[in-house]
Amino acid sequence: MAMTTAEDRAFQINSQIVAAFELLLAKDEKQRILWPATLYLSQDYFASLQKHAVPLDENALSGLAHSAMALDTYAWLAQRLHRVPRGEPQFVAWAALKEQFGAGLGRMDHFKHKFRVVLGQVLAFHPRAKVVGDDRGLTLRNSPPPIAKKRFPVHNPPE
Repeated sequence: MAMTTAEDRAFQINSQIVAAFELLLAKDEKQRILWPATLYLSQDYFASLQKHAVPLDENALSGLAHSAMALDTYAWLAQRLHRVPRGEPQFVAWAALKEQFGAGLGRMDHFKHKFRVVLGQVLAFHPRAKVVGDDRGLTLRNSPPPIAKKRFPVHNPPE
């Protein structure tokens, strides 16, 4: 896993995401086990999730499930808007938005129309999002995440 830091440097770590998992054994030899019963995340990965993850509103995910673009846009705004520095709006040009969200939509005018429709749907589920669009692109302003972060209990794997 790698990321860029604020100092314009790259940082790479060898991270184990899963520390352990527990499988349910099949009682019928013809039945396959498809998923672990319990998954234990590594402490480092879990700490990183708690520090950086942005929870998403389940109602929004359900309401936007009809469109992959809407889900992607909602998740993008949820993680991006609260990281925009206060008083320093960020501009994203239509070309950059099309590159990220418009795969398969050839003409820019078709993308802009579809994205504006999707953005309206997304903003209905994230009313505190401060996003303004114009002919050049979107201006993003610092906004709170869609829902407050939650603290999750830590369960260690059995020894």
